[in-house]
Amino acid sequence: MDSVLTTSDLLDVWERSLNERPLQRAINLLASIHLEASLEQIKALPVGERDIRLMEIREALFGRHLTCVTSCPQCGEKLELALDLAQMRSSEPKPAHLFERMAVEVAGRSSAAFLPYTLTVEDCDIQFRLPNSADMLAIANLPTARQARQTLLERCVQQATQGGRPIAVVDLPDKVVESVSNQMAQNDPQADIQIELSCPACAWQWSAPFDIISTLWIEINAWAIRLLGDVHKIASNYGWCEADILALSPMRRQFYLEQIG
Repeated sequence: MDSVLTTSDLLDVWERSLNERPLQRAINLLASIHLEASLEQIKALPVGERDIRLMEIREALFGRHLTCVTSCPQCGEKLELALDLAQMRSSEPKPAHLFERMAVEVAGRSSAAFLPYTLTVEDCDIQFRLPNSADMLAIANLPTARQARQTLLERCVQQATQGGRPIAVVDLPDKVVESVSNQMAQNDPQADIQIELSCPACAWQWSAPFDIISTLWIEINAWAIRLLGDVHKIASNYGWCEADILALSPMRRQFYLEQIG
């Protein structure tokens, strides 16, 4: 854990993020790791690239293996899943100097500009980028899924022409919109990880999404509450301050807890 953040730093991120929405918690965590990047650059990471980096943080904090519990949607049977993050990543995180390139792109265009792609569907030529956290925050409070999808498309499509003439995103044919959406998903497969499941009780098979943001926060939250409880026990018995207790290695903290117990 200390290879990524100090114990105090991670507690600070946890405390600051308690009242934030899940996505903002992930952004705060990434910003605390990538000190060379601005919040604007963090938010501009494509969703898949962001999630790969969150998986890397999870491995550093708690290891690559994790256990999840879910329920069969058919019969309600509880399933315990053993997952390996290394096998769930389609690629490794890009190096830190990626943010330097992003800074140039941000300065030259907009904070949302990142890795443009092109697609031709019938007589329409589309240039687009992959969705990122800034986009997700922008559509989070929209009242309908239709509005969210349209807003996301308008943010990500950088240029569109039909028959060589500019066309507004809202006027794109449904077939073109569907093709752009499908191409975005293909170009960023890490953005939507699906786990294939089979119920041992009723043999029902289904796919379930894996959400690294909520999974990692649940683990950090449990870790923080447990750690603060340990600090309370040690401080109550020895009279030491929180900073001194947090500076102890986990092994030493456990030793003192055992003496108290």
